[in-house]
Amino acid sequence: MNSVFQNKWGVLGIAVICTLLWGSAFPVLKISNSELQIAANDSIAQIVFAGIRFLLAGVILLTFLFVTNRKQLLVKRSHLFILILLGIMQTAVQYYFFYNGLSKVSGMQGAILSSSGIFLAVVIAHFYYKDDHMNWKKTLGIVAGFTGIILANWGQDFEFGFQMTGEGFMILSGLTSAVATILTKELATDIPPVTLTGWQLTIGAIVLLVIGVPQLNEHAITFTPFGWGLLIYAAFLSAIAFALWTNLLKYNKAGEVSIYKFLAPVFGTILSAWLIPGESLTLMIVGAIGFVAFGIIIMNYPKKQTISHNADIKQKII
Repeated sequence: MNSVFQNKWGVLGIAVICTLLWGSAFPVLKISNSELQIAANDSIAQIVFAGIRFLLAGVILLTFLFVTNRKQLLVKRSHLFILILLGIMQTAVQYYFFYNGLSKVSGMQGAILSSSGIFLAVVIAHFYYKDDHMNWKKTLGIVAGFTGIILANWGQDFEFGFQMTGEGFMILSGLTSAVATILTKELATDIPPVTLTGWQLTIGAIVLLVIGVPQLNEHAITFTPFGWGLLIYAAFLSAIAFALWTNLLKYNKAGEVSIYKFLAPVFGTILSAWLIPGESLTLMIVGAIGFVAFGIIIMNYPKKQTISHNADIKQKII
């Protein structure tokens, strides 16, 4: 089994599966909002839906640990604060911005805007780590990435559109993810990745549900069989993609694996145009994903020497 994660074609195939799953989250969540009749401006319904999804995803990962490695299911008392902090930051806060922001932008825009976290993490690493300063590759990658993000919000009539609770929240979600990445690297070095993710997802989801459920208006979410199917798929895609990606990082150099991240916004954009009524690829959107993809590739292009701190930034659970 390990050879699959180390073989060149195996790595490529698994990376494509992971990024395809992450990319599919954008049209699935947009369609879920429509199917469950969640209003775009109903922030409480959005966080309750997010809480249910990530509680399911967390339970899936913890159940997987229970079956495969029960010792890793338990955490030290000293780890509790770290798990609570990351649960609040990386799940509750990040996905408050993500879900409410995505409800107000197109699936294609969301797929592109979500990549902002990758570029912001590089900027933060420059100021936080003494040995991870900016260079020409990172600068070029960031400029290209944010050029793509700007193009994604520029309509065919060449008018720039931006609303704080839409595009702004998506970028804040990326910023929160970038900060949480630094916290994870600094505070959770001795916690197994699956254990960390399973517990922080579960804790963050509980926070979202505790805040949201008491304030949820009656009929704010209308569950249907198809809606439940979308919700379960969204939970499983997070758990499966994370488990596969973690193994890729375990058996390969992080910089060589991270280069495939450019596929996530590409898949997200294409699938949104294909599956969401009213969305279609335009020259602006094609140009946007081209800039974003180039930015991620140039920043993560493998070096012959040491790999920087930001190279092993794990893909966020979308």
